[in-house]
Amino acid sequence: MNKQLMYGTYAIGEAAIQAGCTCYFGYPITPQNELPEYMSRRLLEVPGGVFIQAESELAAINMVLGASVAGARVMTSSSSPGISLKQEGISFLAGSELPAVIVNIVRGGPGLGNIAPAQSDYFQATRGGGHGDYKTIVLAPASVQEMADLTFLAFDLSDQYRMPALILGDGMLGQIMEPVVIPARKKKKLPEKDYILTGARGRPARLVKSLILDTRQMEDHNWKLVRKFQRVKQNETRWESFLLEDAEMVVIAYGTAARIAKGSINRLKKEDPDIKIGMIRPITLSPFPEKIIRETAGKVSDFFVFEMSTGQMVEDVKLSLEGRGTVHFYGRPGGVSPTPAEVARIMARHYPQSKSTGKK
Repeated sequence: MNKQLMYGTYAIGEAAIQAGCTCYFGYPITPQNELPEYMSRRLLEVPGGVFIQAESELAAINMVLGASVAGARVMTSSSSPGISLKQEGISFLAGSELPAVIVNIVRGGPGLGNIAPAQSDYFQATRGGGHGDYKTIVLAPASVQEMADLTFLAFDLSDQYRMPALILGDGMLGQIMEPVVIPARKKKKLPEKDYILTGARGRPARLVKSLILDTRQMEDHNWKLVRKFQRVKQNETRWESFLLEDAEMVVIAYGTAARIAKGSINRLKKEDPDIKIGMIRPITLSPFPEKIIRETAGKVSDFFVFEMSTGQMVEDVKLSLEGRGTVHFYGRPGGVSPTPAEVARIMARHYPQSKSTGKK
């Protein structure tokens, strides 16, 4: 397996192919257009591969539902406003317990906004986004390599738990080029799907639906979805820790913001080796890694949340801390990408009084 230089969107596309994706349905919107462009070419080379540029985002997500109920590994992608248009279909997928991978390369908003990188779709992704009681798995890569790795994971988790999985990137991760290793497709048997609709010849009829008119049955179904997500939370929560062992302040950031924050921490430590700042980088935004944050609160009282938004993840950090610790926030919304030097200056202002440095 050799490294190759790839755009983040291309890495997602190739990883999807190697993960067994045979169907892609989408509609153009910047800054994710390179992904459907890549899939339109590659799926021609895949036996049984299907690529359709749909007439709208609504059509695309409903094509995803149809392919999923027929048993295919299927993916769609869009960017912020386009993902908003897909929300009804994502709710139908969740209600019908159907797997699918949805990629959001986030742009600045609200409204049409701009095509610059942002993290302002956090609430939409982690709170389900559509109508009804449901949640999805949300994975947040921070590099092109993770764009590929988490695509493999998204397909596997989506199939395993029969629920949609979202990959939440941004315009910067989608457009940058980095060396990446994408494993060749493994000849492994995909999970048995005993619910798919393939025609009832020789077996009892099956029914896949989200329409449940009986209120008690609908309630039972909702609690079933809750229990399933609790299993996901118990088994699949992922994060990365950085310099956490003796930290006096902990930064919490994800995706591109985490890359910037890591550069800021290294910059401050280079200026003053006695500064002790660590970081927790959520990789699964849903389920959120609340346990490690709660455990860290037993040793650290200052938490610094950095986002390329107005502070949507702050809510989950505060819920995780359960009132313990002080939460500082710095955000740059609207597609602004701050430098590590800028974020380092803000971090330094909030760094607690330290016996080792005497600094505030």
